[in-house]
Parts: sequence; C-alpha cells; structure tokens
Amino acid sequence: MIYFDNSATTKVAPSVLETYTKVSQQVWGNPSSLHNFGETAFHLLEQSRQQIADLIGAKPNEIFFTSGGTEGDNWVVKGTAMEKRTFGKHLITTAVEHPAIHNSMEQLKELGFDVTYLPVDKEGRISIADLKAAIRPDTILVSVMAVNNEIGTIQPLTEVAEVLKAYPKIHFHIDAVQGIGKGIQDMIMNDRVDFVTFSGHKFHAPRGIGFIYARQGRKLAPLMTGGGQENNWRSGTENLPAIAGMAKALRLLLTDETEKVARERAIKQRVYDHIKTFPKVTIFSQPTTGFAPHILCFTINGVRGETIVHAFEDQGIYLSTTSACSSKKHLASSTLMAMHTPEAVATSAIRISLDEHNTLAEADEFNQVFDKLYKRFSKINADA
Repeated sequence: MIYFDNSATTKVAPSVLETYTKVSQQVWGNPSSLHNFGETAFHLLEQSRQQIADLIGAKPNEIFFTSGGTEGDNWVVKGTAMEKRTFGKHLITTAVEHPAIHNSMEQLKELGFDVTYLPVDKEGRISIADLKAAIRPDTILVSVMAVNNEIGTIQPLTEVAEVLKAYPKIHFHIDAVQGIGKGIQDMIMNDRVDFVTFSGHKFHAPRGIGFIYARQGRKLAPLMTGGGQENNWRSGTENLPAIAGMAKALRLLLTDETEKVARERAIKQRVYDHIKTFPKVTIFSQPTTGFAPHILCFTINGVRGETIVHAFEDQGIYLSTTSACSSKKHLASSTLMAMHTPEAVATSAIRISLDEHNTLAEADEFNQVFDKLYKRFSKINADA
C-alpha cells in the first residue's frame, strides 16, 4: 500500500500510540481532582503544555487544548466576534479557507456581522493590496490560512503581519493545520500573530486532539463553558492521553524538520516532472517555495476526480479528491473555483499529500501506475 493522503489524516506514530496507551492505563486521574492521582495527571498535562510551547516558541500559558482544527478555527472566529462585537462587526478572510473558517464566517453573517472574502490569483494566493483596501475602522479579525489544504499554496503571512502592525487592535489568526512541520514555522509564529490553530491528527497524533496558540494579553470568548478548565477558556475534562501523545508527536515532527521537508519536496518533484509531460494533465501545485512541499494537486482533464481516486485505489495507492471534508459530497474544489477554474476541470482535481515517511520509490511506483491509468482513461475518452 502507498498512502498519499496525509493531508486528510496521518497514521498515529507507534511511539505516540505507546504514550497514549501508557497514560490511559497508568494516569487516568482527572487533572482537576485534588488527590495525588489528580495531581499526577495535572503535572503531566502541564508538562505536555510546556513541551508544546517550547517547540513552537511560545509560553505555556499561551497554549490551549482543543478537539482539533475545526474546533480551533470555530473558537477563534466566533470567540473573537463575541469578545470584540462592541468594537466592530467586520471580519476579513480569504476565498480559499477551510470550511471550518468559511462556514463560521457565514454563521456570523446571519448574526449581523460583515465578512470580506479576499479573492485569490491563479495560484490561489491573496493580494496584500486587496487586504489593505479591505481593512475598515470596524474590522476586528483577519484570518488567513498558512497552507491551502487543497493545492498547497503558502499565503504571504509575513506581509500580512507587516500590514497588521499598523492595526494592533485587530486579531490576526492563522490556520496552520496544514503548515506545521513544513519549514515555515517562522512565518506562522511571526511577532504579530495573535492566534494559531493546530490539529494533532495531521502530524501522527491521535484524532480528536489539537491546540491553539493565543498570544498573552489577547482575549477570546470561550465557546465551551462549564468546569473552568484551560484557565476558564475551554471547559471540559482534558483528554490527557491524547494531549501527551500529541506533545510527543510534535517533538518527533519537528526533529530534523529541514531534512524531512527536503525529502517531501523531492518526492513531489519526482511526480511533478513525470505527469507534467502528459497533454491532458493540468497541475495546480508548483514545485516552488511558494507552495508547501507535501501537496500536489492536478487533474486528468475529462475524468472525474473520484474516478481517478478509485482507479488508483484498485492499484493499492491511496490519494484523494482535493479535500477529505468534501470528497464524499462530490463537490468541485472550492479553492479551484475561487481561482476561476472551469467547473469541469475543478471536478477532475485530485490531491497527493505526503509525509516524512513517503519515499522516492513510492513516487516511481505511482508514476508507473499513472502511465497505465492515463492510457486507459485516454482510450475510454476516445471511444466515447
């Protein structure tokens, strides 16, 4: 089996699963309990928080645990709206965000908020001039993803940060779910960012766990109220086994990050160089530093994306249409549609997404299978 669908989810690392199991079996006390067993759990919780903070260059009191990227995105968008609604009701994001951001914005529009969606160019990237023009006196949030989950575009986060330095009261949020461990941490954790969303299952931690970075001094209204966990910001008994596992997974991810990124980029380049020679192939993810090293999105024109996915699956190669969240709904790529790609092309898009465990040998096998399937699809189209 060749697994090229790591942007959808990654396999839990064996040592992470070992940590998860060990904590589940040996440290099952509630971190809020007063007895020694609870204290043991609390200390492990705070050790994990400290480790994650150290790894991303933050303070431990700036790390808040969540159930994953979707909750984190919802929390920052809606929490900002609730916290700052007396100061303004205008929010800015991009036309190519994950549904967790887009749909949260749409909900807020129903509640009387005003949302500006920044358009993107042919590579899926926003214009800084458009951002400057969109900012208003009542703007309270700018939310920009680090890496597009469908085609891998890296947004100009440093330039956005420079613009927002002139507007210190506006919350600046980055969705870094696809960006962590991809060689752009300096861009993500810049000195102007206020909130960043992370999701554990994108880097070999268990599903259902994530965290947000929230700059000290910034306020965010809680979405989860109850027992007052996470300093009253996010109530609910902490998922300690998953948190400990995530801390370990993040440490493993960021160890030798430069070498891992180079390996992913080489695999992407190997596939790119091969498929670009075929006349019916359109490639949206370039092998340049403006795109993430692990995502390659392309089409075989005239063949629907799900047809291609299942054809590769029959050969033991697992990839996806452009987003796991929309693949079963048979929707055209929202990113490609925002880039004004014809719908017939957008519905043909598929995505390869790599991790540090993929190999050049797998890329070569993919290319061999691609040749065979391309020939089959071309014959079917010719017969039709």
